[in-house]
Amino acid sequence: MTAIREANNLGDVLKYEAPNLYSRDRVTVTSGQTLALGSVVGVVSATGKVKALDPAATDGTEVPFGVIANEVDAALADREDGILIARHAVVASGALVWPDGITPTQKADAIAKLRLLGVLVRISA
Repeated sequence: MTAIREANNLGDVLKYEAPNLYSRDRVTVTSGQTLALGSVVGVVSATGKVKALDPAATDGTEVPFGVIANEVDAALADREDGILIARHAVVASGALVWPDGITPTQKADAIAKLRLLGVLVRISA
């Protein structure tokens, strides 16, 4: 029998948020990338636009800014319809999307910085 795997949905990533959309912000995603639901992102200091977290960067994206709450295809142009889980929320660790090659130390540091923003990462299946 063939197993069918369903893609993650917002309920797989976001386990708690404050009422009245307090936990969310609308963001612009920088062109040249597609961000999956649950991607940990940083913000480019010069533009205020978000990109996938890059621990080796020096443009601001080395610091976590939040978690993307919707898939955003910005491959061809900036997209202004990104939804960011930015504060007062709990997200599932198993549903987060991290950059390729991130080390355990870098991931632990990013989780600690998300906590400072009020985004708690909890162990999940």
